[in-house]
Amino acid sequence: MYLASVTQSEIRATLEVAMDMANQLSDGDPDLRALLSEAGFGRAPQASAASLDRLTSRMRALTPLLHRLPEPDLDPAETATMVNEGLVELPISPSIADHDDVGPHIHWTPATARFDDQVMADVLMALAQELCDNSTDRFGRCGAADCARLFYDSTRNNSRRFCADPRCASRTHTADHRARRRTIS
Repeated sequence: MYLASVTQSEIRATLEVAMDMANQLSDGDPDLRALLSEAGFGRAPQASAASLDRLTSRMRALTPLLHRLPEPDLDPAETATMVNEGLVELPISPSIADHDDVGPHIHWTPATARFDDQVMADVLMALAQELCDNSTDRFGRCGAADCARLFYDSTRNNSRRFCADPRCASRTHTADHRARRRTIS
């Protein structure tokens, strides 16, 4: 039971990072090393420039799929095919690890795997598990009028509406408040 709960939290954290990487790539100014370091990918600070370049290229290829996840007409079979195609290319060799006071969790790649293979395996396996468990229900696009950034909704009641930028929620709530005040006046 303990292993499952740690694995679910890792899936959520990995999907949040995947959406953040897609947002950075869409914004055109990615700093994947910093993003992954902050997210707890321990190998990120020492990852080679070549590995980060490969990761950037692979995430750019995955980003169109990530942008389609919030769309209601997304074909589940097409999504599964794309995830499976990405998984086939990876050196997946699952094992249980327990390090850095994280608790038991699954490593999808061997310790000798390239950093970009490790990250892509984490992202694609988390995506595969989420698609099997919840379909695409927890993937969303920011509700702010001028923002198209993606997010993964890890709230208990699936109620998230905005991306991680607090300005989006603030602008929207302020505009809604002003609109209500105008109708009252």
